[in-house]
Amino acid sequence: MIKFFLMVNKQGQTRLSRYYEHVEINKRAILEAEVIKNCLSRSKDECSFIEYKDFKLVYRQYAALFIVVGIDQTENEMAVYELIHNFVEVLDKYFSRVVSETLNLL
Repeated sequence: MIKFFLMVNKQGQTRLSRYYEHVEINKRAILEAEVIKNCLSRSKDECSFIEYKDFKLVYRQYAALFIVVGIDQTENEMAVYELIHNFVEVLDKYFSRVVSETLNLL
């Protein structure tokens, strides 16, 4: 099950966050800061799956944008990784030029 969905820029600023389980506002800020730090500190050669506390992080980088999904231990990481890419493709179709430059960099 997906616990949260984040879109973050390279500066570590959250651009979009959606939580599918209740998390208190002050704990969200701490959680986001730790998750962002973990994902942004990794090199492109490292795996896009991270075990963090009681869940897993699956992230994907598109140019200056990171999309991070927090999932429970039973979820399939590869399926979520593909879900992220499909989400970006939908954004590209809907907004045409907003994300297309990001996809071309891959």
